Amino acid sequence: MEFDPFLVLGVARDSDPADWKRAYRRLAMRWHPDRNTDPLATERFKEINAAYEQLTTADDPEVVDEDYRAEEAPESEPEPSVEKAADIRLNIEVSLEEGAVGCRKAIHYSRGKPCITCDGSGEAGMSRTRFCDDCHGSGRVHDANRTLVRCTACGGRGLFTERICPDCGGSGRDADDVNLEITIPSGMLPGDELRLVGQGEPGDDERQAGDLYLTLIIRSHPLYQLSGRDLQFSMPVSALAMMAGAEIELPSPGGIFGYALEAGVVERRHVCLPGKGYPGRGKHKAGDMLVELVPQFPRKLNAKQRKLLLQANAALLDDATEAMPEIADWRAAYIAN
Repeated sequence: MEFDPFLVLGVARDSDPADWKRAYRRLAMRWHPDRNTDPLATERFKEINAAYEQLTTADDPEVVDEDYRAEEAPESEPEPSVEKAADIRLNIEVSLEEGAVGCRKAIHYSRGKPCITCDGSGEAGMSRTRFCDDCHGSGRVHDANRTLVRCTACGGRGLFTERICPDCGGSGRDADDVNLEITIPSGMLPGDELRLVGQGEPGDDERQAGDLYLTLIIRSHPLYQLSGRDLQFSMPVSALAMMAGAEIELPSPGGIFGYALEAGVVERRHVCLPGKGYPGRGKHKAGDMLVELVPQFPRKLNAKQRKLLLQANAALLDDATEAMPEIADWRAAYIAN
């Protein structure tokens, strides 16, 4: 079968390069393999490329090589890029817990769409006439020498006749409200972007739709401070729990977990828990949890608590050499004698 580039692009034989380009863009966007799941899309796209290339490179576009076939186009030739409509960029805000474990979010935004009244042309309805702003309807203006000359803005007519669409004001576009429900993957950090292909400004015969880019914002948290993927916070702990080495509960975005304190001196402690911070994503590992433990002493005791503490104190003094050597040494030096 003869390969006819005019037939492939669907243009007349007396068409010009501008017609070829418009037809090529329309067909390339329709048959691009990334957008068309038809099994024949790849071959059709190659055929369109070959037809356009042959018309634009031939000395005489009417002369077509009868032996040329679409399948003969080399596989290594780069595919021409298809123009895109404008992208839309928005921010999306989540809590720290939502960002850590992932979530579903509803978003609402506006984008353009062709005006229904004028079908995107910007012209509709009855014609109307308006005076030229430059000559105020006279068709004449003064030149540098104060001589009346023909107005170049209106060609001397003094007025313009136009058919501006009343619904879109001549822009050819209307606002289109969009509601989407999207998935926020776990482990995204502030400033990370999500790309929603084809959800930007809509395309047309010559352009594919733009994309929607969502930039993540994580709200400030009353407890955690996020530093990279590390989570930092401060926590009050009973001084008695520090002394005895009790197990305490630590919060995390994924839930509560237990942590056993080392028995010892009552003082501020800094605990690092590897991998317990903000979750990892891709090649990035989970961060650490950095906790400052602040000892708290009782401010008021009831009778039962006072009795128990006195019993504990007596038990400590019975073995003061091991439990409280400073007191044992002081008593040995100043009381035993």
